[in-house]
Amino acid sequence: MAEMTEEKARASAWFRELRDQIVAAFEGLEDAQTDGPMSDQPAGRFDVTPTTRISEDGSDAGGGLMSVMRGGRVFEKVGVNISTVYGELGARAQAAMAARKGLPGMAEDPRFWASGISLVAHMQNPHAPAVHMNTRMFWTPHGWWFGGGSDLNPCIEYAEDTAHFHAVQEEHCARHDPNFYPRFKEWADEYFYIPHRKRARGVGGIFLDDHNSGDWEADFAFIQDVGRAFLPAFLPLADKRRAQPWDAADKDAQLIHRGLYAEYNLVYDRGTKFGLETGHDPNAVLMSLPPLAKWV
Repeated sequence: MAEMTEEKARASAWFRELRDQIVAAFEGLEDAQTDGPMSDQPAGRFDVTPTTRISEDGSDAGGGLMSVMRGGRVFEKVGVNISTVYGELGARAQAAMAARKGLPGMAEDPRFWASGISLVAHMQNPHAPAVHMNTRMFWTPHGWWFGGGSDLNPCIEYAEDTAHFHAVQEEHCARHDPNFYPRFKEWADEYFYIPHRKRARGVGGIFLDDHNSGDWEADFAFIQDVGRAFLPAFLPLADKRRAQPWDAADKDAQLIHRGLYAEYNLVYDRGTKFGLETGHDPNAVLMSLPPLAKWV
């Protein structure tokens, strides 16, 4: 198939634009924390580091930006990463791609291109939920796909917070297809499940992968709305909970829940596996891990 040069450039530029919007909003939330817990600390700011991917033959294979804030007033650790990488898939990745997408031709032409944004936020206040979001475009000579989603991970659950998060996801999905939200919510419930714990990692959201309707413009518009849904879904919850008092028991519950989050990301998460197997910067790939966690 064609290289889709223009489409790749547009997708990569959108992920950068979304990254800039989120970074600005999160730093604004840090500035707003002028009373309550952690308000005597300096407002957090993102440290931005370029990342690189080196292919097996030592040649440049793309990269991106890793933006991480640590020890802020509201965010204990949050990363907002973007990347655009390319090259040839290794044998294991080829096999996984062929099995999941039904692409036997991957062995003959294993070229790929991928661009996306990945975000994970771990909060100072145990009452404020952790959150994950990513969206991406993936291209090979055999086809292109979009994927991603967003899910909420509170250690102390509030039904109204969960309802708000899901309502915003549903609203943005419904702009494209009324069946998208129930379909992708169910997929998230299945994907973000931890078999060895027999429980979900959080309260869900939406998840999609291998999304290709045959209409690139329509699919790109939809994945943009998945990204646009993030701030209105999450920011009001973080703003509402950021100054809520907490005690030692609340913090203990948060650290235990973070252990659950770490288990999932290290054992089951596809993005973690793909990033490490294709040679991307391991610090960027493992950015999702919490700064502190505990196990009982």
